[in-house]
Amino acid sequence: MPASFTLAIDGTFASGKGTLAGKLAGHYRLPYLDTGKLYRAVAKQVIDNDISPDDGAACAALAQNITPDTLNDIALKSGPVGAMASKIAVHPPVRAALLQFQRDFAAKGAVLDGRDIGTVICRDAQVKLFVTAEPEIRAERRYKELKGYGEDISFETVLAQLKERDSRDSGRDIAPLKPAEDAHLLDTSNLSIERAFEVAITLCDAILAAKSD
Repeated sequence: MPASFTLAIDGTFASGKGTLAGKLAGHYRLPYLDTGKLYRAVAKQVIDNDISPDDGAACAALAQNITPDTLNDIALKSGPVGAMASKIAVHPPVRAALLQFQRDFAAKGAVLDGRDIGTVICRDAQVKLFVTAEPEIRAERRYKELKGYGEDISFETVLAQLKERDSRDSGRDIAPLKPAEDAHLLDTSNLSIERAFEVAITLCDAILAAKSD
């Protein structure tokens, strides 16, 4: 197994890919970047500065000023910021502004998760996973998370927002959410995070072993 490699993890919203990516980064001792935080950091600035999410140029200008320090704000986990992130992510200038940040991070080996890592950001990643789960299961996970943050929201609203986000993410013209041709599917619908972690390690080790032969 190589001492350093790039692991690209894409997948649907609330599928568990972020938690899984963090655990895999720890297991393989690799740096980890939740690329969704980049878009959420831009989204928070869009909200804070009362900028229209339809103004791609203004959103891109904010994206150019994102630094690692801006990714630690707990507010990035909120529902409104997450919804806004999906809206501003459709703009090519925003995606272009954040592209090099992600590639530089991955240059020496890392784990990155998002929605276009294996298809756009790290096309040459040694290992690619696509993580998903049934919409109702993902909505239940997100509902519990938001309630834990103290947000007053119903499960039905969370499910509707999730389905809308799925449609927007997979239907956008630029870097739509889809599995890379060489990605390995991991459905977490009926898996605990511990079991999903075990399955992911088995997949990654097998892929790396096959590439080294």
